[in-house]
Amino acid sequence: MQRTYKTRRHGRRQHRGMTTTPITSPARTAPTAPTGAPTALPAGAADGPPVRFDTKIAVLLREDLEPWQRLNVTAFLVSGLGTDQPEVVGEPYADADGTPYLPMFRQPVLVFEASKETLTAAHGRALSRALPRSVFTSDLFATGNDRDNRAAVRAVPKDLLDLVGLAVYGPRNAVDKVVKGARMHP
Repeated sequence: MQRTYKTRRHGRRQHRGMTTTPITSPARTAPTAPTGAPTALPAGAADGPPVRFDTKIAVLLREDLEPWQRLNVTAFLVSGLGTDQPEVVGEPYADADGTPYLPMFRQPVLVFEASKETLTAAHGRALSRALPRSVFTSDLFATGNDRDNRAAVRAVPKDLLDLVGLAVYGPRNAVDKVVKGARMHP
């Protein structure tokens, strides 16, 4: 799928056009044979209109994180969504040789960044809307296992959590309201 974007004020992107390749397709373009002649896309890869989702998966990261922290926090935050919300997980993958691969999310994960204050406000909005969510606090950088991670979060009241990341899933409009004030991650 190809998308073109026009940047609007405040760093938001606006959709301009899209091909008809579904979002869930792992193939972006048709591979070419050694002679340069195009080969067909896998069955069903380009059939039908683009897939639109009524839901959204969003990750909001604090803007002052180091690059390795951004990646680590994102991976941890989204790891719980598939177990708590099984509908976000698609079917297993396989390559042309039949080698199986694990399923992945059936829809894109949008990653945003924001200030500490905006992240705290987003956390409050996610709670008030009772949306499925996961949190990552600064304390978790000093722990090394799930037991200690859970204890570190449990030790702090929700209004005093030093949040560095938040993942949220739910209806598109509700998630958009939660991440209001954040900007797409560069």
